[in-house]
Amino acid sequence: MKKLVAILLVLAIAVTFVFAKGKTETTAATDPDYTIRIYSNSNSSERTTWLINEAQKAGFKVSIDNNSVISGDTAAVQAANENRDGDVIFGLNETRWAQLINGTYENLSILDFTPDWAGTVGDFKYDGKAYGIVIQNVLMLYRTDSFGTNGKDLHFKHWADVVNSGYTWYRQGKVGGTTNANINSAMLYPFTDPTSPAGGISIEGWKTLWKYCAQGKFTGDSYGFDALNRGDVQVSTFYSSSLYGKIDAAADGSKNPITADNWKLVDIEDGTYYIAEYIGIVDKAGRTDAQTATVKAFVNWFGSAEVQAAWAEMFDSYPCNKDASKIVYGDKTPVIYTIKNFALNKVPGTDMNYASYVGAHSAEWTNILTNLGFYWADASKAPAEPDWNNLDWATLTQKK
Repeated sequence: MKKLVAILLVLAIAVTFVFAKGKTETTAATDPDYTIRIYSNSNSSERTTWLINEAQKAGFKVSIDNNSVISGDTAAVQAANENRDGDVIFGLNETRWAQLINGTYENLSILDFTPDWAGTVGDFKYDGKAYGIVIQNVLMLYRTDSFGTNGKDLHFKHWADVVNSGYTWYRQGKVGGTTNANINSAMLYPFTDPTSPAGGISIEGWKTLWKYCAQGKFTGDSYGFDALNRGDVQVSTFYSSSLYGKIDAAADGSKNPITADNWKLVDIEDGTYYIAEYIGIVDKAGRTDAQTATVKAFVNWFGSAEVQAAWAEMFDSYPCNKDASKIVYGDKTPVIYTIKNFALNKVPGTDMNYASYVGAHSAEWTNILTNLGFYWADASKAPAEPDWNNLDWATLTQKK
């Protein structure tokens, strides 16, 4: 499969190089000497090195900071907004993209553009603005061996049911982070209440999330896979991208590692919370028509089936581009991407799906989590459980 992807990528590079040096699908002459400035939170050193090198082969010059300089979606967007020098933004998620497209950031607006591959990404799009690159979701895993359930299958109705499961679980140790926020979104899903002053979540929902923190185990790891791999917990959470790669390398980090046969996904009736990472072009002041044509050609190249297949193969991700997924996975979609997606379910009492609901309330949720002291790293310094019946939610939903 990797050989096939490599061949297809070479062909894509060859074709794009011709466009970049002359005319592109944008019908405008390009500027091959223009350096495309990219902002992204999908910017590990491996990803940025790969992108710079492959783009150069395709006739593009790109500049992108790795995560030692810019780490996380908030930092990426803030840097782009402050520096005002960006051409392309990719990564982020629906919540952040909705903010970008709706003009939340004073120095960032997204150019009207529809790439050649727009028809391949299904519903993962903001028509004429931004289009899906990678599909992500959050997962709840458990061990089935003696470090887990001893062969018993786990079935929950909601993610939050883990708090009454009788098993030990990993929980994160800080409020911030895209994956952490997505786990919270999964936990809070059954508790939506548009009439609630507590950020549109019932008080019972916040009580349950507190219990998840208070009785969960934080082991100092960035995410939950390593704790599960060592056998420190029986149930854990992780993100879909990189999971199979982590399993392949599990023996490197544990004397009792996860193998292909001793773990399962928790069967959760609701499903899980999906996001997609998108790509869009910044409407940058002072950029010439030829430079803009170069940026459009780059987006056409990067989102193409061949390049996205190579990206997925290299970084263990799942492309929004359906043609790319066929190249990498054929007709066999990995099981972690066959789970029901409740992000697109309509929230009762509103005209929003859950992803939009999360976007509308995410700032309030972050403020509640921060103000009440959720997700302490040191268990010995855990705050007292709030007096839920006597809280001033109007204040708690605001920044300190």
